[in-house]
Amino acid sequence: MREITSQQKVREVVEKYGGVCEKLVQILLELQEISGQNFISKEVALTVAEEMGLPLSKVYDVITFYSMFSVEPKGRHIIEVCKSAPCHVNRPQSVVNMFESALGIRMGETTPDKTFTLQHSSCFGACDISPAIKIGDEIYGNLTEDKVLEIINSYREGYRNVNRS
Repeated sequence: MREITSQQKVREVVEKYGGVCEKLVQILLELQEISGQNFISKEVALTVAEEMGLPLSKVYDVITFYSMFSVEPKGRHIIEVCKSAPCHVNRPQSVVNMFESALGIRMGETTPDKTFTLQHSSCFGACDISPAIKIGDEIYGNLTEDKVLEIINSYREGYRNVNRS
């Protein structure tokens, strides 16, 4: 995947959804996925606004409201650390510390090679194995330092053969 630079590609995606305001979230999700960098650039947001006949502020309202969108490039793999009450009781900060140490970044940052972004998330339904993390559609729980290193290495090496619970 590459950064979207073609206004034509943005137009195609907007047209695919009929250019209706109710489909703005789906349009932005597809464009963000196409970018390969998990973010919506200013140029893309501006083209979406123009193509849909919306104020740019309306497009940014959606981008900044939903945590799944970003205006800054993120890593290829977003590590979401649950911060819900059940996970909080089971000390998620220890998990955060393990990931920060292993990746060399702080919460909310992206690794220099753009492989990982570390961020908090609301509950994703893994309370029974808390504290838990989510990477893409995969959820991992009952985390230890060894398991954190195994997860990171598996994503770096392109395979996901890690026990998730």
